[in-house]
Amino acid sequence: MTRETLQPYISMADMLARTFGKECEVVLYDMTNPQHSVVYAANNTVTNCQIGDRLPSSVSQMLRSPDLKEDFISNYYFHTEIHNKEHLIRSSAFLFRRPDGSPDGVLCINLDTEPITSMIEFLKGYLPEQPSGSASSEAAVPRITEEKNVSSMVSSLIDHILEGLSDEDTRDERVERIRSMENKGVFLMKGSVEQVAAKMGVNKVTIYSYLDEVHGKRR
Repeated sequence: MTRETLQPYISMADMLARTFGKECEVVLYDMTNPQHSVVYAANNTVTNCQIGDRLPSSVSQMLRSPDLKEDFISNYYFHTEIHNKEHLIRSSAFLFRRPDGSPDGVLCINLDTEPITSMIEFLKGYLPEQPSGSASSEAAVPRITEEKNVSSMVSSLIDHILEGLSDEDTRDERVERIRSMENKGVFLMKGSVEQVAAKMGVNKVTIYSYLDEVHGKRR
């Protein structure tokens, strides 16, 4: 049973998981019971943690890290196996304390980087190949140029999916276009929600409501 002091963080876990999507897992840990530390998990598809599981070593390592400042650490990376394949996980954790300063609980966000990594690798296939035998300093594409190219291709993908969109389209038809973007990983790119909203002529809250339907969270 979740202790009273941890109850407010359950709603926060659900909010974060819905905001960042299906590749995001949010786990609430009870620090007073490390052997059965997991008290809540929203979208537990990343580490497959279960209520009653012990505090994992990845969280313990984060909490011992010198980068833990102001009771939180962000963008800590670790590997885990998902469907018999090793995935790189980006994780952030927030430690909350009792009035006496002792650890009370941890809210941990685990984001599977595999979909965005795969999409970037796919999009790289459309970039010009580097001439063979060129010096590495000359052949390397500057990172900022590569990111701009990826961003441009994502924008083109959005335009392709939205082609023919009109004011007469029903909500269900619009949701299907959002579903197509979600399946192609569009919303893993920073700023994509705002970009899609602008192209569809709606606000980003509407896009989030469409995504909720795609994820089965609205009826």
